[in-house]
Amino acid sequence: MYPDFHFFLKDLFGIDLPALSLLKSFGFMVAMAFLAAGYIIFKELKRKEEDGIVGFTIDEITIGKPITIFDYISNGIVGFLVGFKVIGMFLNFKEASPDPMSYLFSSKGNLIIGILFLLGAVGIKYFTRDKTITAETKKKVKTYPSSRVGDVAVIAALGGFAGAKIFNALETWEDFIRDPLGSLLSSSGLTFYGGLIVATFALWYFARRIKLDFRHLCDAAAPALILGYAIGRLGCQVSGDGDWGIYNSAYMTDANAKVVKSTLPFEQQVALHEAHVYRHFKKDEIIPHKQIQGPDFLPTWLFAYTYPNNVNNVGEEMPACEGDYCSALPIPVFPTPVYEFLMGFAIFVFLWTNRKKMKTPLTMFSIYLILNGAERFLIEQIRVNSQYDWGFIKPTQAEILAVCIALCGLLLFAFRKGIDNKIRAAANTIN
Repeated sequence: MYPDFHFFLKDLFGIDLPALSLLKSFGFMVAMAFLAAGYIIFKELKRKEEDGIVGFTIDEITIGKPITIFDYISNGIVGFLVGFKVIGMFLNFKEASPDPMSYLFSSKGNLIIGILFLLGAVGIKYFTRDKTITAETKKKVKTYPSSRVGDVAVIAALGGFAGAKIFNALETWEDFIRDPLGSLLSSSGLTFYGGLIVATFALWYFARRIKLDFRHLCDAAAPALILGYAIGRLGCQVSGDGDWGIYNSAYMTDANAKVVKSTLPFEQQVALHEAHVYRHFKKDEIIPHKQIQGPDFLPTWLFAYTYPNNVNNVGEEMPACEGDYCSALPIPVFPTPVYEFLMGFAIFVFLWTNRKKMKTPLTMFSIYLILNGAERFLIEQIRVNSQYDWGFIKPTQAEILAVCIALCGLLLFAFRKGIDNKIRAAANTIN
């Protein structure tokens, strides 16, 4: 596992740069997921524009606008925040690196550096201004949806993060009640479906404002969403953020934190590591596990993994380990992030290679919902999550949402042509 870039460079290349502990591997992979998703949305919207499927809007922009006092103030604020928080984090990396997100939202920072960056930002704005501009003029331009991908990414990121945090709070309600502010501001604890739901509503509102048929934005986003999800799951695997599966009792962890074939019954493994196991389960609770041994020609870590050096320091201390991340799971688990990456990437390839065949709007998005719901429901069978007790069944929040999303996809697929006909008829009546 490589929880941060300091650990990564030191382990692979022997380069010791402690300040890089601020750059978490999970955060890096999430950033890569957004970049990849943004590129896919841009490419698909561009194709739809070239094919005449989506059009443009005529917008009025202002050019030649003189610099105002507000421009200086806004530049100064940005400069101050960069110096106070970002540079402050690197100067105080020992304190900030365990949870950079909490540090960012705290009152901590470097005031002197913040003031220096404020003065520098205002000075740059003043000395680089165009002195020849004295009055502003208006100009009308064509604006295509593909040029607004940056706005889409920002709205999706903000809505997605807010939704992920809200739904995670509902899923881990007891932890949230204990520390509401810490739970919301922590960089860990993100529920994908919560982010998907809130971000969808935010983008629907944005599409209405820019007069873009939301159905086309949904179709363009479908392959991007599943690709971003797959890359994000790689981040979970690389960092070892706790998003793993149930115990695989066909294997055990040896004295060197390596995975080997089990020679002990599962109950005996649990008894040897009670301190760890019963931090996560109640003593009268059945410990979820499955006994599945992989074939010898495949690597063992595909079936059982101990997540050594995981970012949350979950498990027991590893022998002869020094540093901040020295824990490994004493009983191996299924590496579900790997499975989700493989399934997510396969869904992306299917959607991307067949996108031109899906002529009716919402076809691609409905198929995405069906496949994504099915994928998540399947993976939940070997993941540990909080369950709701409905008497006859005990589903997890993710299973409930997965079923609902797959059903929505099926209904959307069944009625997509009728929706398209109604929209076309309404447009013809207006014209």
